[in-house]
Amino acid sequence: MKCLIDNQLPPALARFLTSRGVEAIHVTEVGLAEARDRDIWNYTLEHNYVLVTKDDDFLNISSQSPGGQFVWVRLGNCRAPELLQAFDRVWSATEACLNKGDRVVEIR
Repeated sequence: MKCLIDNQLPPALARFLTSRGVEAIHVTEVGLAEARDRDIWNYTLEHNYVLVTKDDDFLNISSQSPGGQFVWVRLGNCRAPELLQAFDRVWSATEACLNKGDRVVEIR
């Protein structure tokens, strides 16, 4: 699995997911730090990434195109250590949902 981490989330999340066997990169690593949401979504489709984002705009964007998956992080504002702890608790279940084909997986 490959994940692209959106701008509202820290690069540390990409490193965490990489440690879990996921090929994960942050938008800053691929020149998308200032990109529009539509461009980020198109990048995920073109490169077969799952987008990990806090941005609910992707609900609408994803509904307008076939394919693509994203993890919608709905944890509110928290520091990186708390975010990584939350991902550690739920990542196995999240990954299972993505592997079975769910287009949107929420993390709360």
